[in-house]
Amino acid sequence: MAVPKIVLFYVFTPLPDPEAIRLWQHTLAASNNLTGRILISEHGINATVGGELDDVKKYVRGTRSYPAFKDADIKWSEGRGDDFPRLSVKIRSEIVTFGAPEELKVDADGVVGGGVHLSPQQVDELVEQRGDDVVFFDGRNAFEAQIGRFKNAVIPDVDTTRDFVTQLDSGQFDHLKNKPVVTYCTGGVRCEVLSSLMRSRGFEEVYQLDGGIVRYGETYGDDSLWEGSLYVFDKRMKIDFSDHTSVIGRCTVCANPTSRYQDFDDDEGRGLRLVCVDCA
Repeated sequence: MAVPKIVLFYVFTPLPDPEAIRLWQHTLAASNNLTGRILISEHGINATVGGELDDVKKYVRGTRSYPAFKDADIKWSEGRGDDFPRLSVKIRSEIVTFGAPEELKVDADGVVGGGVHLSPQQVDELVEQRGDDVVFFDGRNAFEAQIGRFKNAVIPDVDTTRDFVTQLDSGQFDHLKNKPVVTYCTGGVRCEVLSSLMRSRGFEEVYQLDGGIVRYGETYGDDSLWEGSLYVFDKRMKIDFSDHTSVIGRCTVCANPTSRYQDFDDDEGRGLRLVCVDCA
């Protein structure tokens, strides 16, 4: 029986020939019938692809055969089989578009000057030790946080990742500069860059959730500090981590609880609104 799977991973490492990596990745993914999105830059790779289990395994093995990618942290999730419309493998100036490629420094060990990586267990330990002093800082677009977020998290009012630099430079988060700040995002890639941007702007104690919300949900389900569903950028729209996920979103029409997004505009996420089944 066909078992569709989706894998999510990124690696920050210097890539002297991004075009060669692009051609190889396209061939590897296409030959294994995968669809999804792979972004490559001189700073590394960021990929979300899906297909049948055996095909995805072959792709992962092939990707890890490249020395710089051999330790890639692969996050697996259940797919539906039609999660992505096609395969897209592109070169960009950034594998996460903050609009600040010149600020990012990368070496063989990853991002230079980023936040301290904390496992899900270490995040919970930090909160136990430091209590309400710990600030969770959402590194995603604001609409993603409508259906799921860490308790009492700071949710920047951003429509795109590019907006973070403007918001950080505006000074509106300066009161957090001497607090322990834990950045988090879907799989961790956005926080690699965000935490380095925060540190270079004077935030003194910056952490990042290693493996992102995906890894935290795998570890604790809905029985710790995470609340609600996780928005994902494919046809699934969201994933839940247990059979008792709380519904924290509100329908934009009737205000009843819902975690159901509907696309009223384009396929870039800008036209997404929370609309319950009754109001759809």
